[in-house]
Amino acid sequence: MLLHLAVNNYAIVDHLELELDRGMTVITGETGAGKSIMLDALALTLGDRADSGAVRPGADKADILATFDISDIPEAQQWLEQRDLASDEHQVILRRVVTAEGRSRGYINGSPCPQQDLKALGEMLIDIHSQHEHQSLLKTDTHRRLLDDYAGASELARQVQLAAQRCRQTEQALEQASNISEEQNARQQLLSYQLEELDNLSLQDGELELLESEQRQLANAEQIMQSCQQIINICSESDNGSVLQALSACLNRLNGLHHHGRSLGEAHDLLTGAQIQIEEAVGELSRYLDHFEADPERQQQVEERLGVIHDLARKHRILPQELPALQQRLIDELEGIQQSDADKDRLTEELAAYREHFQQLAAKLSATRQKAAQKLAKAVTGEIQQLGMPGGQVQVELRPITSAQYPLQGLENVEFLVSANPGQPAKPLAKVASGGELSRISLGIQVITAQTSRVPTLVFDEVDVGIGGPTAEIVGKLLRHLGERGQVLTVTHLPQVAAQGHQHLFVRKEQRRDSTRTCIDRLEGEDRVQEVARMLGGVDLTEESLAHARRQLAR
Repeated sequence: MLLHLAVNNYAIVDHLELELDRGMTVITGETGAGKSIMLDALALTLGDRADSGAVRPGADKADILATFDISDIPEAQQWLEQRDLASDEHQVILRRVVTAEGRSRGYINGSPCPQQDLKALGEMLIDIHSQHEHQSLLKTDTHRRLLDDYAGASELARQVQLAAQRCRQTEQALEQASNISEEQNARQQLLSYQLEELDNLSLQDGELELLESEQRQLANAEQIMQSCQQIINICSESDNGSVLQALSACLNRLNGLHHHGRSLGEAHDLLTGAQIQIEEAVGELSRYLDHFEADPERQQQVEERLGVIHDLARKHRILPQELPALQQRLIDELEGIQQSDADKDRLTEELAAYREHFQQLAAKLSATRQKAAQKLAKAVTGEIQQLGMPGGQVQVELRPITSAQYPLQGLENVEFLVSANPGQPAKPLAKVASGGELSRISLGIQVITAQTSRVPTLVFDEVDVGIGGPTAEIVGKLLRHLGERGQVLTVTHLPQVAAQGHQHLFVRKEQRRDSTRTCIDRLEGEDRVQEVARMLGGVDLTEESLAHARRQLAR
């Protein structure tokens, strides 16, 4: 229940504080006085969108605070506890601050929160019905929502919508996977063929470098042998004197000079070392030649192997040394295609499971709607007959949907049909109902759905537009009856409705030299009589209008 509302610098309100009670509270005042401003401010604390136009001219921010008693709303208590926002007093304070620049901040029990949290919690605390719902009643989406609310199937309808969306998304993903598979069949065949060629090639790590080295060696075998033999001859077997002979002669000469000084010993050692190294080199070259042989057959094999490698590289327009990397890329791509096939199989299985789940939920929703439709039609018919349409009949029609495989709204469309007069066939509201009839039907629906609402606070903002006379008194009694079960706030221009309230708030404008502000007074006793008389007879109060007002309030 709404306990307290404080509004600061909102629209034409500089400061306003209201203490609210249980029962039916009526809010009256001249047109333009700001009756709906209070409700608009309240709606901001409940998560409505805000803009800079909400801020009172000259102020830097608007600040609205609403306090609710949630002792009878266990869902709200649980919601707060789950988010560590609960207080010890079974109360919750919603606050909204809007700056002149249009920025907005929300708070729950003093803790900052996003707008969607305010909206989620607000839906558990209060339900606002406005005159704009009369026009929204012409939309079949509204009909479906009202039926689901009445049937207590709003959560089930949300689950059906989510299940349908999941089916659609999975089906779309499967279609994309199937299209890709068709395109990739040819690619898969090509990859398999290319990989078979590379597998048959079986190029080993470092093999290309070894083959190229061997090929160079085999191609130059004769030259190599001649060069090695020439080196051996120069070093040890030349008729003209070899390197080793020259070194031996040098050493002999040094040996004859050793008595001239020990300083020549180092030179002697170096020449001895050179002699040893040349002898070792000659030995190595000899052994190389002993094992070296020109192999034309092997040369042909190597050249053929290199030819195959280079041909395959040219085919793929890459360098021969890039073939191993190409093979790995092709393997990765082929595995990706094979994974796509696996994904396709997985998506097919998932879609079948999701489709079954959707059908189960949708069938349950359809059964719930079918059962509630007759009850709602009967209840609304009873209400509109009391509201000045004695021959009126309302039907709730459920039409199967065949145009979509996974309709978001369930397996059927919902539409309210009305017959305004006996003997007339029931037709859609837009084709039958006049403005006044639409108001009555809308009010009847709102009253019925409000009776099934678990929300303790109901707000009716000029929902009695287009209604007058004895019907207005019936409307007032209906709203009073709702107020006896909880808390009802009603903005009205009808004296018959205003007279039924347990409390009466009067909204007025107070004009100053350079500003205008909205004020709200709680009316009691004679003040309330005068306000009802004003609503009955206009500005000039007469004894007749005052007496009429007293009779209205005495009922």
